[in-house]
Amino acid sequence: MSGVGQSGSSTAQEARPTPDTVTGLRDSVRHLARQTTKGTRPHTVTKCSSATKKVRHTSSSGTGSKKKTRTWSTTEQYRKCSKVRSGTETYTRIVRAERWCVSLDDVGGNTAKDDVWYQVTRAAYDEARIADEHARVEFTPTGSGC
Repeated sequence: MSGVGQSGSSTAQEARPTPDTVTGLRDSVRHLARQTTKGTRPHTVTKCSSATKKVRHTSSSGTGSKKKTRTWSTTEQYRKCSKVRSGTETYTRIVRAERWCVSLDDVGGNTAKDDVWYQVTRAAYDEARIADEHARVEFTPTGSGC
């Protein structure tokens, strides 16, 4: 548990911008698998039905005092569509994304910076995993902390 406390204090130091690549002595590696759970959400479908509406028409003829306006109405049909709920559907919800992490000692040659965790790509994780304990490694982190 003491490593967790040290990691938290050095994470505060990592808040400022870091250079693109990080070098240090390999301490340990950690793979956090993706966690998922089943979730449910409303299932919606589009339902359409025929509907009618009354449309008013006007027509004018003539000019001045001889102008006549004729008005009539017709009924037009159209499709009325709306989304309605039709039960529920299940889906896979991601609780935690998959992460690969590497812990370094002597980050940037500073012996005071020990047990600093970095999130890395899968390729960088694989390289660090096969490297010997306390071997010098260099990578570009994708995030800090783990």
